[in-house]
Formats: sequence, structure tokens, C-alpha cells
Amino acid sequence: MEHQPVLTQQSRNYGAAAGAGYAGPAGQARPAMFAPPAALENDFLGPSAPPASMFDNMPGYEGTVAGGGGGGGGFLPPPMPAFPTPQPQPAPEQPIWNIPSITENTAREAFALFASSKCCYSAAPAKDGVITSMEAFNTYRYRLETFTESRSTEWSHEPYHGQPVDSFVQPPAGPWEVPAKLPSFFMEDKQVMKVPYTSSMKACHVCVGMGRKPCKDCAGAGNKVCWVCNGSGYRHGDDRCHHCCGRGRESCTPCQGQGSKQCNTCQGKQQLLVYINLTVKWTNNSDNYVVEQSSGLQLDNLSKVSGKELFKDSQYMVYPVMGFPDPAVVNAAQRLINEHQVKYSSTSRILQQRQTIELIPVTRVTYSWKGKSHIYFVYGNEFKVNADNYPATCCCTVM
Repeated sequence: MEHQPVLTQQSRNYGAAAGAGYAGPAGQARPAMFAPPAALENDFLGPSAPPASMFDNMPGYEGTVAGGGGGGGGFLPPPMPAFPTPQPQPAPEQPIWNIPSITENTAREAFALFASSKCCYSAAPAKDGVITSMEAFNTYRYRLETFTESRSTEWSHEPYHGQPVDSFVQPPAGPWEVPAKLPSFFMEDKQVMKVPYTSSMKACHVCVGMGRKPCKDCAGAGNKVCWVCNGSGYRHGDDRCHHCCGRGRESCTPCQGQGSKQCNTCQGKQQLLVYINLTVKWTNNSDNYVVEQSSGLQLDNLSKVSGKELFKDSQYMVYPVMGFPDPAVVNAAQRLINEHQVKYSSTSRILQQRQTIELIPVTRVTYSWKGKSHIYFVYGNEFKVNADNYPATCCCTVM
């Protein structure tokens, strides 16, 4: 008898077909178990992605696809504003730029704390060294933050449990018209929501609306070749296989002999709720510029410390800072503001900008110990110390 898997709505028993008998040693008939043709196994896996016909044509969302990339790959560009864009306001009056310096006691205490934190450093240079000079350096850090909102859409689906179906009840609001809860400025957040009036009910594309899928372990037969007798029904000579009772096949454990398992996509519900998901993402885009200084301290060290805030300006669009005593900061402000405007306005909506200037104190300390001159640096509000050529270290190494 030729095996044909049953794929109708009325019966979901894949395989388990009775056919020609097996005549054992005693001449008694035994029901045989048959496997479907191997070529059918790949057909049981179902489609890997939903077909394009599964998604309705929603006005304003024509470019939305499953898995994201609405509008041709990436975030949706914001619409042109219907009202005039707010003009940047002049920055507040510039403060008097003053350069604080640290005392000799502060420099000595920071050096001693640094030496005590190193297991292989002797405390003698920090304790007995004599400070001969201290030089303060003007090191500024300019930071520009641009807080943006971006939106993207994708078709999604979930098992249908009786959720409201509102597709085509009325036209859906556009991607940038759907209201979202705005977080505090410069606080990153993300919100995912269903777009109202885009939900519809569709038959599951994976199981073709049946709620079950043929078992791929047994290719929908409900049974597999007996692993004990390798399908012969015998173990030795006329010794019938007791594992499969001489049938040559055993019941499939994963599907419990049914030949099918519940569809994971629709969870056996046969139907899917298909809708458009809108993802709203708020991002704080930040860039820093640190003025080169001639102290000899590497700029990488300064990224780990904070400084004294000299200037702060926050508004919809900021003006480049003017009147600052260091022209490198003025030039960096102009460049970064222009770059942020070009980079972020085309793919997102700029909500707020903030610019700050910090003074990062850097003091180069020269001291004498055992007749030789040495240097260390004290920098940042945390009074961190850098002493690459500390004169009293032991030869031990940490594995």
C-alpha cells in the first residue's frame, strides 16, 4: 500500500496507516508500520518567512516589511515640520574663565595615595621626595549632546487569542503621528507599540491554518525504524525483536506517535493576529573634543576623570560658543554643531541640544629624590596620578 500523509482539516493524524501484515515465526499476522517517502520530509518544515500577501496594504506604511526596514531599510525620516522650526536662542552670558590650581599638600597626598595603591611601589619617593616646581595647564573638554527621536516600523504577528481586529476600520495614523510618551531630555529610552487600525486576522502561514505541523523526526509517519533490529523485525535468525514486536518500526517519541506536533508559530490556534509594530527610540548622541595640551600627559587619561564645569547651554538648537579664550574650543563647537545637524536631522527628529565646557585640571609636578629629578601628573577632580617612570619599583610581576 502506498503511504499518503493526511493533510486535511478533518484529520490531523499524520501517518499511522495500517497495511500489509507481517508474518512471524508462528504465522500470525502483525500490523506493519510504514514511513512516508523521504522526499516529503522537507515539505513538512513549512515556509521560513511569511509571504508578502499576508500583509495588508496600509496607507502611509507601504514600505513596511516583516523584520524591520520600513521605508527601504532603517529608520523612517521625519516629516517636514508643519510649523516654523524654533530658532536657537543666544547662549547665556559667558562667565569669567578662571583656572583653579592645586596646593602642594594636595599634590603630595595624591602622590602618596597613588604609591600605596601599587603593590610593587616603594613609598619612599612619595614620602621623602622634595617638590621643586608645579605647573598648571589649561586643558578643556567640549561636549555636544544631541537628543534625537527616531521611528521604525515592521510587520509582526502573534497567536490569535481573540484580540481586537481593527484593520480598515479607519485609516491608521502615520508613523510620526502615533503618540508616544517622551522621556526626560537626554535620557535614552525605547518604546514598542502596535499601530492602531492595522491589526487583522490571518491563517497561520507555517501550518497552513491547521494548528499542527508534521513531525520532522518521523517525517509525519508517527513511527521510525527500530534502532534495535534496524528495521528487520528480527535480532538473530528467527528471534523476533521484542523492542518493536517484530514490526521493524517503533513509535516516534517526540510526537508520541501522532505524526504531528503543535505549531509553535500559532501555538495551535490556527490563526495569527498580524499588525504593524512601531518602535520609537530616543538616543543621546554625544561627541567630545579635548584640547591638546603640552604638559606631556596623554589625552587618553583624561577620558577617565571629570572636570570643573565652566559653561553649560541647553536648548532646542544651540549656538556655537563664542568668546571663549581658547580658539580651539570655539572651532570645535562650530564643527561639531554642523556635523550633528547634518548627521541626525535626516534620519531622526532633533528634540534638544546641550553643550558644556569643562576645565580638567592638570598639574605637572617636578620633584627631587636621591639627587635625581622626576615628574608625575595630578589631574581631574578626582586628583588621579600618572607616574610612568616611578623611581622605586621592585622586580616582581603579577601573573
